[in-house]
Amino acid sequence: MEKLYADPSGKSAQLDQYAASAALKNAETDAKSTHERGLINVGDVAATNPTATKVDTSGKVPNVMISSCLDISRWQTVNAKTKKAVSLPDNRLTKYMIVSAVEKYPQGWRVTKDEPQGKSC
Repeated sequence: MEKLYADPSGKSAQLDQYAASAALKNAETDAKSTHERGLINVGDVAATNPTATKVDTSGKVPNVMISSCLDISRWQTVNAKTKKAVSLPDNRLTKYMIVSAVEKYPQGWRVTKDEPQGKSC
């Protein structure tokens, strides 16, 4: 995600190695919208305290639901040309709960869905 949002071309991210389905489409769409406004995101993103909340390895496609805290506090939105920070709302969450679905593909595990929970962590 960090590479996708930092690169206006989106080509260096290779996000399809980590995400698929709705998660991949939503990330690509959101990053494209950000880039079309002349913005990029730089810095670090961290998912902390991951907890498997549901595991199903018996079906055709093994899958796991993971709850974690997404920390975007060190991820800064900047103007792509000037690299100057842009103002963002003071009340936005920079550490929030997210629930992710991951599925086992032939090439490995992929995030298929991310659902921010709207709660700080």
